[in-house]
Amino acid sequence: MLTTTAVVLLVLIALSFPIAVVLGVLAIFLDVVYSPFPLQAAFGEVAWSHSIDFVLVAIPLFIMMGEILLRSGMADRMYNAMTQWLSWLPGGLMHANIGTCTLFAATSGSSVATAATIGTTAMPQIGKRDYNERLFLGSLAAGGTLGILIPPSINMILFGFLTDTSVPKLFLAGIIPGLLLAFLFMVTIFIACMIRPSWGGTRIRTSWADRFRALGDLTGPVLLFLLVIGSIYAGWATPTEAAAIGVIASFGFAAWRRRVNARMVREVMEGTIRTSAMMILITILAFLLNFVIGAVGLVAQVNQVITNLGWSPMTTMIFIIAIFLVLGMFMDTLAMIVLTIPIVTPIVVSLGFDPVWFGVMMVLIAETSVLTPPIGMLCYVIQGIRRSGRLNDVFIGVAPFVLTLLTMIGILLVFPEIALVLPNAFY
Repeated sequence: MLTTTAVVLLVLIALSFPIAVVLGVLAIFLDVVYSPFPLQAAFGEVAWSHSIDFVLVAIPLFIMMGEILLRSGMADRMYNAMTQWLSWLPGGLMHANIGTCTLFAATSGSSVATAATIGTTAMPQIGKRDYNERLFLGSLAAGGTLGILIPPSINMILFGFLTDTSVPKLFLAGIIPGLLLAFLFMVTIFIACMIRPSWGGTRIRTSWADRFRALGDLTGPVLLFLLVIGSIYAGWATPTEAAAIGVIASFGFAAWRRRVNARMVREVMEGTIRTSAMMILITILAFLLNFVIGAVGLVAQVNQVITNLGWSPMTTMIFIIAIFLVLGMFMDTLAMIVLTIPIVTPIVVSLGFDPVWFGVMMVLIAETSVLTPPIGMLCYVIQGIRRSGRLNDVFIGVAPFVLTLLTMIGILLVFPEIALVLPNAFY
């Protein structure tokens, strides 16, 4: 059964079916071939009971918050402020790319939105400042990955929902690894530009007065992050309620900047509905597939296969990570999470690993997969903004950052307390 299921899954993916179709077809196939009772008997109850879960409402709300910030011009002001503070480092504006992505990630749960927004703002600087184009493009794509690690993160909400893991704990667990990864990205740029100074472009001259004036442009995103995340851990709001607060505050900041109009509101609503409908459909079908997988005993079979290997928990964990890294090269991250997490998480927990730690690890793996060919979604996003040159330039540019991500995965594997120290302190 395990081999047959894997073959069917790979065939559906190879045929480029939408992930929602893959989930539905796989559920029907397993039910028809292996399940002891017809799927239609449980379809309505499974779909309804999970679609009304309160935590799911957080997904469209966080998407809406990101859409508002995307269209309010906040990214331009954030980038200007980061330029004033970070451009003196070897690598100049590439550090501003990472810094701005870090801030934007704290107000948007999407890696694509983060890369697209900051990429659009920063791209014109390549020619103006004579940067090494490949490394600059790589820094934009790498910075975009922070959107799904630093809370709020839609991927963490999905992980928590699919595995019944606390979303507030997952949010807390992502803060230190996210900031550490941003720092390591900047170290990567620093080392590259120390070895090849010409890659760092021409320096931007600024003054302390300009730097302190620019701090006003960082007030909005910082306050928004503190309002959303702080309300959760102060006990004032659930993640869903905090997301609603974030939407109201985002509209408030946009109105204060006089960026709210009929066209902007229409674009925000259309973007939110389009993305949310896709994600909610995938989530409901994922639960339907998980129901069938549990009924046919597939989880038990996978667990038995891994147990029969006779490896230590750490060796087994390294093997699982390696499989995910390879899988991520050929699958969309959302597809990888919803298809595999419900099967793998019980196995990981049985090996003695913390599910919150594994949630952060999975997000790091997902971050790596959005940079690696042939899928490499963020590389296509950056190339789409660039509109010239070869896609290979972007893939070459992200190579050092992929190595940095692999280093971060190794660090978190050896020192899991990096992710767990904040959740353990608060809970």
